[in-house]
Amino acid sequence: MAANQHHEEHHITPLSTYLKVAGGLFGLTFLTIIAHHFKTTLGGLAAPVAFIIALIKAFLVMLWFMHLKYDKPLNRAIFATGFFFLALLFVISALDIFTRVKETSVL
Repeated sequence: MAANQHHEEHHITPLSTYLKVAGGLFGLTFLTIIAHHFKTTLGGLAAPVAFIIALIKAFLVMLWFMHLKYDKPLNRAIFATGFFFLALLFVISALDIFTRVKETSVL
């Protein structure tokens, strides 16, 4: 068994890729600002649009800046599990808020 068989190969990302991803993040940030200015036009879609933009930005950061794109599948699964439980927390909280019975005061 050779000594280098246990050595894992590291992926080196070029600086140009980091600059492109950073430019994409800046662009998405400006898109978020623009979406905020049209929140009255978007109405009920304002929050989902903002969350979708934030989700795309989070994926870009995780894939390139946290190096999950070239990492082991187990690390990706651990991150995905964390996001699954975060989404579950949001859903349960939303269900709690939307299923509340309106209370009226008798006074």
